[in-house]
Amino acid sequence: MKENNNKDEKRERFKRLATYRTTEVLKRLQVLANCANRSAYEYSEDEINKIFSTIDKAVRDAKSKFHYPKERINFKL
Repeated sequence: MKENNNKDEKRERFKRLATYRTTEVLKRLQVLANCANRSAYEYSEDEINKIFSTIDKAVRDAKSKFHYPKERINFKL
């Protein structure tokens, strides 16, 4: 019973933190999107591509941690 309780607590903690952190990322992306206003900012297609390729890579890296967690190497002599 205690093990189920611990799993439930971990699941709830994950849901709470993942919801909060995802919301924060989405808010920051909305703020970044404000830079798209061409009457206020000047930018090139290369700059936009650099921004979004960097964001895409960060998303892929984060996602891979959920799908392919690093294997721990247990070493013994």
